[in-house]
Amino acid sequence: MTAADEETALLGLAPVAPDRTVAYGPHPDQIVDLYGTWAAPGAGAAVPGPPVVLLHGGFWRAAYDRRHLSPLAAALAGRGLPVALAEYRRVGAGGGAPQTFDDVAAAIGAAATAAAGGQRAAGGVVLVGHSAGGHLALLAAARPGTPVARVVAVSPVADLARAHELGLSDGAVAALLGGGPGFADRLAAADPARRPPAGVPVTILHGTDDPDVPIGLSRRYAAGCPATTELRELPGVGHYAPVTPGTASCDALCALLRPPGST
Repeated sequence: MTAADEETALLGLAPVAPDRTVAYGPHPDQIVDLYGTWAAPGAGAAVPGPPVVLLHGGFWRAAYDRRHLSPLAAALAGRGLPVALAEYRRVGAGGGAPQTFDDVAAAIGAAATAAAGGQRAAGGVVLVGHSAGGHLALLAAARPGTPVARVVAVSPVADLARAHELGLSDGAVAALLGGGPGFADRLAAADPARRPPAGVPVTILHGTDDPDVPIGLSRRYAAGCPATTELRELPGVGHYAPVTPGTASCDALCALLRPPGST
């Protein structure tokens, strides 16, 4: 399957409606879609296992939203996982730094609270991010007081400085952070490779043939954080197959997230 075929296969899937949607702010994009079994509001009972919070990619731009990951959210829920598919403000629609980063943190908190029926989830959440969502996942896990217990980053923009040097997606990093004075400081503050999450285990899945986010970014990140990071390279795989249900590389992702006691 070529890179173009992978993109067509994922974007050709019909979106799957969530079981419930919760808002974490007043903006239309400040919402989290819930799939699978969740605690009823006010029940105070925890979900069956650590909830999975999904963060979509699209190089942080408003042109790309969460709907292309809804089939993955539904597939994971079908395997017994409570899944929260988060939306957030993006560049071109009220997002960018720091709004996008603040939204992701708030969405994770909303999912953790929903997992316990209005209480704070004791076991934390498993954060799964694809592409730019992988960058956001790694960055969010480094925040003080985060409820993130584990990160699985899929084809992530894990080294923001290198992504900027390469000019990925027509200068998407500069668009995210804004130009002008202070850019270097903003870049350093938003780069997971410069501030990895302390004590949070990270697994990276990345295809060796990814044309959108070169695997070299993940290799650089893993080399800099060997104690907490496991890099799993997917030979011959591009950018989209790992988050496309029905592919072998998506099966590998699902296996990483398999709930305790499942087969």
